[in-house]
Amino acid sequence: MSSVQPIPRNGLIWLLVAQVLVILPHLAHLPLWIIGLWLGCASWRVQIFRMRARYPRGWVNAVMMIGAAFGVYFSRGGLVGLDAGVVLLIAAFILKLVEMRSRRDALVLVFLGFFAVVTSYLFNDGLLSGLYSLAPIVALLAAMIGLQQSPAGTHPWPTLRLAGALLLQAIPLMLVLFVLFPRLGPLWSLPQPKDRGVTGLADSMSPGDMAELSRSNALAFRASFEGPIPERDRLYWRAVTFERFDGRRWSQSFSSQLPRAPEWSPQGAPVAYSIVMQPSGRPWLYALDVAQVDAGDVRLMSDFHLARPRPVDKPLLYQATSWPEALREPGAGPTILGRALELPSTGNLRSRAWAADLRRRHQTPKATVQALLSHFNQQPYRYTLRPSPVGEDIVDGFLFDTLDGFCIHYAGAMTFVLRAAGIPARVVAGYQGGETNPSGNYLSVRQLDAHAWVEYWEAGNGWVSVDPTFQVAPERIERGLEEALGAEQDLIEGAIMDLRRYRDIGWLNDLRFGWDSLNYGWQRWVLNYHGERQLEVLRELFGKVDARKLGLLMVATGALLVVLLALLLLKPWRREQDMQLRQFQRFEHLLARHGMGRRAGEGARDFAQRAAEQLPDVAAQIHTFAELYEQARYAGQPTDLAEMKAALGRLRRQLPWRARVSKLRADMNSENP
Repeated sequence: MSSVQPIPRNGLIWLLVAQVLVILPHLAHLPLWIIGLWLGCASWRVQIFRMRARYPRGWVNAVMMIGAAFGVYFSRGGLVGLDAGVVLLIAAFILKLVEMRSRRDALVLVFLGFFAVVTSYLFNDGLLSGLYSLAPIVALLAAMIGLQQSPAGTHPWPTLRLAGALLLQAIPLMLVLFVLFPRLGPLWSLPQPKDRGVTGLADSMSPGDMAELSRSNALAFRASFEGPIPERDRLYWRAVTFERFDGRRWSQSFSSQLPRAPEWSPQGAPVAYSIVMQPSGRPWLYALDVAQVDAGDVRLMSDFHLARPRPVDKPLLYQATSWPEALREPGAGPTILGRALELPSTGNLRSRAWAADLRRRHQTPKATVQALLSHFNQQPYRYTLRPSPVGEDIVDGFLFDTLDGFCIHYAGAMTFVLRAAGIPARVVAGYQGGETNPSGNYLSVRQLDAHAWVEYWEAGNGWVSVDPTFQVAPERIERGLEEALGAEQDLIEGAIMDLRRYRDIGWLNDLRFGWDSLNYGWQRWVLNYHGERQLEVLRELFGKVDARKLGLLMVATGALLVVLLALLLLKPWRREQDMQLRQFQRFEHLLARHGMGRRAGEGARDFAQRAAEQLPDVAAQIHTFAELYEQARYAGQPTDLAEMKAALGRLRRQLPWRARVSKLRADMNSENP
């Protein structure tokens, strides 16, 4: 005889609902055939439950699994890798639906569902995704509960309420473990999903790349300052330095990527801040010049940009202190300066001739730089995302023909001319400015804030930063890109639902700032609560911490939560009322043994009155107990439970004696008629 337990209807309903909720956030990176696979398997499963279809045979299961593997291979280009692995997991999660025959198989499906929920965080770990993940978790819990019910249990809503209650009961313990449990480093690392695209600065860039990047509204990072936020014209966030120019593109040099600490000395007041950086797929970090970061794997590279050994593939929180007025390499050697003078051997002849003329007319690098800045300011140059096309010599075409361009046009052209004039210079790419969020007093810096400026070297002063874009479009630095573009503002990409498009509407703008502040808190306190950040918070809460202290805290806090939860569920303050009812039930059973059964619907007073009339010898004890019970149960008067027990005991001691006497009298009467 088969011992397979059938799958209850309630459990099957919640399994189907859970599958929909689990798969839904994956749809953006799943092939379309997955949707058809689920519709087919779900329909088949329902027909099996209705006894209108049979379970698939073994060879059918094998064909479906092989077909799913081929589907993954052709849609993802292979079976190895994170993207392919997630699709395979979802396919197995779906195929298991028609293959399961018992509750044990259904539990395997539930556990697969929990694992699939976790994989969704690899593609989107934002606050909204975290809140949504509670829905499939509750549905999976409801499915587990439904699987333990009888086949006749066909009411899904009570099951859902119980699942929600269990989740709520688990949240306090989850919070304790989240705060106190030590963060262990991963045993392995996962590659970034291909579908989780990142946008940002690259290690090489042409004018068109920078203009295209500035049409993106994607978030680059958020920055919180310990003091007041500096003025916008001081917010130049360095990302990468470009020293090589091949005539079309600017790119990093190999030497600039070496972790060699450059020579510099702090000057002026430092600026302390923290940054939550979005995934960029690049190893460099964003910071104001010159920055020191309190992180073991972050290094200040030879060109003053910050980098770490591995790319930033998830939100990263770090603390930094910068000295914007620092003196940088005042005694730079010939190797460093030589790299900052390199130019292609041919091309841009007019720019080279102009540079030679500037060099003859101006005696110092500072005077030459000032002449260039004045030229950009006085000539009819235009700041635009839609520059006119230039010829093969892009510097000549921009400087002397089109006179319109974006920040990389101005920075690249100025660097070229300075090098041609014998002045070491390089292009710095990063971000400028940012939007202040009044809800959290922090800056949100987006890809549209991408910017490029120039560093030139002067003996005794070292590297000095200048921004030629400011001479053409000062509003770009003072108020941001959108103010500078004016009529071209519609070129900035963004969905219709992007609230930035409606920032002129006060309440919508407040809503946007509030939601952004919540997301910032989520990234800062949840996603980045690990390593040094966790230790820092624990030290603030508990002072010096070690493994022993953390263990004791977890055990003590966990035990306290269990006790509180037990009190909440068992409600011992109601135990006294339950004991009152129990004493009345004993009273009722005692009288029933003596022929006084309680009638249906009969109240305690009426029952006691009738019992006292039938048992007059113990009427006083009966009335005493009934009065005590009524006072405690209905009148709300404080009654000692021991007094009720004593009254019941007195009644019990009277009743057995009377019963024996009555029995003796009956026996005597029967012997002597």
